[in-house]
Amino acid sequence: MTNQNLVTLDMSGMSCPAPLVGAKRVVDDLSPGQTLVLISDCPGTPDDLAVWARITGNEVFASEKLDGSKVAYSIRKGGAGKRQVNITLDIRGVSCPGPILEAKKLLDTMHSGEVLLLISNCPGSLSDVKAWAKAGAVELDAVVEAGRGTHEFYLRKGG
Repeated sequence: MTNQNLVTLDMSGMSCPAPLVGAKRVVDDLSPGQTLVLISDCPGTPDDLAVWARITGNEVFASEKLDGSKVAYSIRKGGAGKRQVNITLDIRGVSCPGPILEAKKLLDTMHSGEVLLLISNCPGSLSDVKAWAKAGAVELDAVVEAGRGTHEFYLRKGG
């Protein structure tokens, strides 16, 4: 535990559902809006967290690969408001570069500052979207591993 708004729970080496159970116990004690960073190397954790978050109103708003097979999942306790999204593009099943091409078409119709949620399970989408954002074409607010092989990209149209 580091400060009042951020708590870290390392469940590395624990098999599922232990990371989810541990996260639930900690999140239950947090105030709305506070954040838990759950570290897990269990391959089932992204699926477990995605379902749990939908049921409980909590938000898994970022995931970051760490050393080896460890992943840090950032979980915000519900009740403080959800991430603002103007348009959702669920394009699971479409091969790359389709997700970026379709996202660009939608972003071209949006106003500066609006957010597009792009959901993709194309294996190349993670690196493609990061490179696209790094090139300055779009702002990448967050990336969430929403399930095994599926990512949610929060893309903000720049001005």
